[in-house]
Amino acid sequence: MTVLGLHIPGAYVTKSLSALAILLATIVGARLAGSLVRRALARSGGIVPATSIFVNITRIFVVMLGGVFVLAALGISITPVITALGVGGLAVALALQDTLGNLFAGLQIVASKQIRPGDYLLLDTTQEGTVVDVAWRTTTLRTQSDNLVIVPNGKLAQAIVTNYRLPAEPLSVFIEFGVSYGSDLDRVEAIAADVAAEVMAEMQPELTDRAPVVRFKSFGDSQILGLVVLRVPEYVDQYPLRSAFIKRLHARFATESIHFPFPTRTVHVVQE
Repeated sequence: MTVLGLHIPGAYVTKSLSALAILLATIVGARLAGSLVRRALARSGGIVPATSIFVNITRIFVVMLGGVFVLAALGISITPVITALGVGGLAVALALQDTLGNLFAGLQIVASKQIRPGDYLLLDTTQEGTVVDVAWRTTTLRTQSDNLVIVPNGKLAQAIVTNYRLPAEPLSVFIEFGVSYGSDLDRVEAIAADVAAEVMAEMQPELTDRAPVVRFKSFGDSQILGLVVLRVPEYVDQYPLRSAFIKRLHARFATESIHFPFPTRTVHVVQE
């Protein structure tokens, strides 16, 4: 076969076309395999978290397998390649130590099922947000201000994490308030419970099977501290509920002539 005045043996053309066909099939197969794995994870019902780390590993495996077939189509023996990879494997492992550490940390995070996409996390480094994805190197969190926090998997595996969706999605919201020492505490408790029940019935009617709890917490410097426990389905749902309860309780206490005391200090002057 002659191309641009150059004579190319037909065997080379056949091998090149075969390698090109295998390369194209590998690219298509990697994308198809990734899509199939992603769908399988989505249909697993939470048995395996739907994260991109398994998709990426599947694609890498398909690409490596396609590379072997390409070398075979070109008539290149893979034994020397494997030998070279074995010799240089130690150097590569040392160079990619952090990357490999993040990869195995990501696999451990996914396998433990303690961190899943959709979970709301609070880290000991004060970062917080909803898990968007666990990739082969990093875990992505979306904050309430709609920003992304990128956390290396190795750091996340070593962090102290509070997961607000485990062991159950509904969580308790604690709201403190204070009343003066001259208040009738039984009356205060009844009013606070009534306001809490009203707010829960309006804003979280699906969680009214458990009545709000009102308890008195401690004696403060100028007030008795009370605590109300409400329930919300998600972590981010607590803020409108908290705001509504505080406004309702403030208005109700004003109507009932129950005062929120200002900080006071009594000074005793001793005259000699």
